[in-house]
Amino acid sequence: MTHRSTRRTVLLATGAVTLAAGCSKYGDNSGSGSSSVNASGGQELAKTSEIPVGGGKIFKDQKVVVTQPKKDEFKAFSAICTHQGCTVSTVSGGTINCPCHGSKYHVADGSVAQGPAPKPLPPEQIEVDGNSIRLA
Repeated sequence: MTHRSTRRTVLLATGAVTLAAGCSKYGDNSGSGSSSVNASGGQELAKTSEIPVGGGKIFKDQKVVVTQPKKDEFKAFSAICTHQGCTVSTVSGGTINCPCHGSKYHVADGSVAQGPAPKPLPPEQIEVDGNSIRLA
């Protein structure tokens, strides 16, 4: 006896594949509890002159955003939105902005400026040595 695919089995299979793909896209932490960004330790991200005062720059490969809220004050945060795991896309108007659902975070401390994000961006460790900004 042959088994015919019904619309229901095709939809269930498609949903399972979509769900698995969504999990792999957003859950890239390896469950370690610490950011994979720190694993590359010491990697230069940028020169201090590349980070605008009151703004910042996103480093997608390292999943980190570096900001300069005030002159010569540099901060770093995870570039992964705390709402649903999208990577933030821009830094403008004093906020770090997520394209997926409109969440915004303050460049000074990563706190939520506009939801739906439920919590601040986690801080990341950087070192400023002369005019070089490196992952710690």
